Formats: sequence, C-alpha cells, structure tokens
Amino acid sequence: MMKIVPATEPLVLLECLVAGTSHRPNLEKYEPELEVGQALLLTREADSHYDDWAVQVHTAPATDPANVWLGYLPEGRNETVARLLDAGKHLSARLNHKSWETDWLHLDIEVLLHE
Repeated sequence: MMKIVPATEPLVLLECLVAGTSHRPNLEKYEPELEVGQALLLTREADSHYDDWAVQVHTAPATDPANVWLGYLPEGRNETVARLLDAGKHLSARLNHKSWETDWLHLDIEVLLHE
C-alpha cells in the first residue's frame, strides 16, 4: 500500500555520507555540537575545479559566524541536487548519524526537497 505524504513534509532525495570531512579543519572541536536531526544547509560551488556538480554542506549560512563547513555531497551522487539548486529549488539536509572512525568523522545525511 502506498503511503500518501502530506505536502508539508519534505521529500527525501538522497541519503549519503558527507565527503571530505577529514579535510575540514577543526571538525573535532565542533563535532560535539552536531546533533542528529539537525538541519544543514547546502551551498552550490559552481566554480569548483574538481567537480562540476560540487555542493557544500554547512551548519549555517556562510555569512553566519556560527557556520561550520562540514564537507561535500559525494561526487557522482550530487548532480541532481546541484541542478535543483541551480534551478532555485529549496533544498536542505538533515543529519541522520555521526560517529568517529579513527580520525575520520562519519556524517550520514538526508537531502530534502521542500515544496
């Protein structure tokens, strides 16, 4: 039986790990403040030299002093999200899980489309 989701609920577009957390400075200091269920901001990096579809994952807008840049959506899984951001769609992310694996911060997120 198909479940009808109310229009107010965001649509989950993607579940993935945040890539590049080991390259972000000071995450070990900030990690205790990250909470499962926390909303995250997605920012398009259209001028990336490494990935045409780069999408950054942040804790807050870049202009906010409390902002922490956590990493990226994984290359190869980010094109649809990048295209939707480029088209002006309202997307966000939500933290589903966090854990340390040696010196790597494992962050599992959902990417959400808001109607």
